[in-house]
Amino acid sequence: MTSRFTELAIDCADPRALARFWCAVLDYEVQDEEDGLVTIGPSAVPGGGNGRGPVPPTLTFARVPEGKTVKNRIHLDVSPADRERDEEVRRLLGLGARRADVGQGEESWVVLADPEGNEFCVLAGRRP
Repeated sequence: MTSRFTELAIDCADPRALARFWCAVLDYEVQDEEDGLVTIGPSAVPGGGNGRGPVPPTLTFARVPEGKTVKNRIHLDVSPADRERDEEVRRLLGLGARRADVGQGEESWVVLADPEGNEFCVLAGRRP
């Protein structure tokens, strides 16, 4: 028997705001919301199918009292699905991301941070 990666939990100060940001980034929707906890995931299969497509993990944002203090030990990588990397970076900056320097140097990816400072990478040349 094996395990499947089904959910990534992210501690944050404002679960609703961070969930809205990541919904816009990933084209996800809110699946569940309780006091201090918001879970987002993919919407139903396009075209009105009864099932869901391949099941990517959900993201759950949990309110915690402490703030982020150091570089993430784990981070998300996103790949633009319908545009070039630099166009996607501009879109994400417009949504509230900011550029982040984690000592990456000149690479084919761009490191950004979400509105609460969690680093993530925008990859180039990969399309699902």
